[in-house]
Amino acid sequence: MTMEFRVLDPAEWDQWYAALMVAFGGISDAPDEVDVWRELIDPERTIAVWDGDQCVAGTSTFPFRLSVPGGAVVPAAGVTGVGVMGTHRRRGVLTSMMRRQLDDLRERGEALAVLTASEPAIYGRFGYGIGTMALSAEVDTTRVRLDVPPGTDEVRLRYVKTAESLAACEELYARLVPGRPGMLARRPGWDRFTTLDPVAYRDGASPLQCVLAERDGQLVGYARYRIAMASEPTGVNGTVTLQDLEAVDPATAAALWRYLFGLDLTNTLKVKSRPVDDLFQHLVSDVRRCGLRLRDSLHVRLVEVGAALEARTYTAPVDVVFEVEDAFCPWNAGRWRLTGDAKGASCVRTEDPAELALSVRELGSAYLGGVTLASLAAAGRVRELRQGALAEASTAFAGVLAPWLPHGF
Repeated sequence: MTMEFRVLDPAEWDQWYAALMVAFGGISDAPDEVDVWRELIDPERTIAVWDGDQCVAGTSTFPFRLSVPGGAVVPAAGVTGVGVMGTHRRRGVLTSMMRRQLDDLRERGEALAVLTASEPAIYGRFGYGIGTMALSAEVDTTRVRLDVPPGTDEVRLRYVKTAESLAACEELYARLVPGRPGMLARRPGWDRFTTLDPVAYRDGASPLQCVLAERDGQLVGYARYRIAMASEPTGVNGTVTLQDLEAVDPATAAALWRYLFGLDLTNTLKVKSRPVDDLFQHLVSDVRRCGLRLRDSLHVRLVEVGAALEARTYTAPVDVVFEVEDAFCPWNAGRWRLTGDAKGASCVRTEDPAELALSVRELGSAYLGGVTLASLAAAGRVRELRQGALAEASTAFAGVLAPWLPHGF
């Protein structure tokens, strides 16, 4: 029987979602989480694959806006729910589904697609490159101290209920989005996702807690976290797990970090996903006792090379001709001249000789400024065809701040 790929009928949402749960191991989400996904996922942006009357695979995209170097916040499709049931693997279903999705995004005029990967090895063949990394840490707060910057003591902290502070925190988050590449401008309803707190997912920890940072009566930061207590012969040893921390300046961030380090009856602070250049690394007395680790985070795909490269700015003047390989989206393949600086950019087709050769995957990795073209060239992924072109392009693409995805989707 031939499998059918079609846009999801809202009446079939439960079947589609159930198929994805099977594809991801058969563990169902908590009811509250299912309700959130039902609210956020648009059936018109969702592909369902049917084998007869059974849904066997699917994927969807969110209509996000993503911050890019230069401060613009541009449309980007957030790919989510990519799954194929084990009974239908190795039949080309995933490839056909990703092919259909990218064609749809191009028709919608969305020049960028982004995703987070359960298995990062999967998506490179579809042109996605790892564009951001996430920093995690496990800090022994009994041995590590903070040296905070001037002004930290001027910040006042206030404990509040998470739900009551949600609107104010979302407003502050929205102000910060243009300042760092890789952040998502959250649409209505996403506040429910970022504070989703089902008991089944707490692993014995407390409900989500929130502390606000204020200066002169104005909100300047916040942190959300959980605490898990463990009673041992030596006493109570608690673990603080940080979920979110946002701050408008270094003193505010330091005040929040100091609060988390100093919570009574705790001796460990777990940090799951922070920017790789997060300032707490420079405040700690002993970075070795922070258990720092890196993991891939946001994977980036240029759906339309020209439009995507024109959407961001460049830290130094650049005038380079790229020879782009893109077998999966052949409309991107060929030579493109990128001309730009900190004020703007142009990227157009050209017949001029190529100066750098690379695939669209490498452009995706370098797009947000966190991965340099020079490092990709050192790995043999970018070829310099004109002497000096690599240094020029690599310098121009690099960002001032490391790109960062604050949360998954």
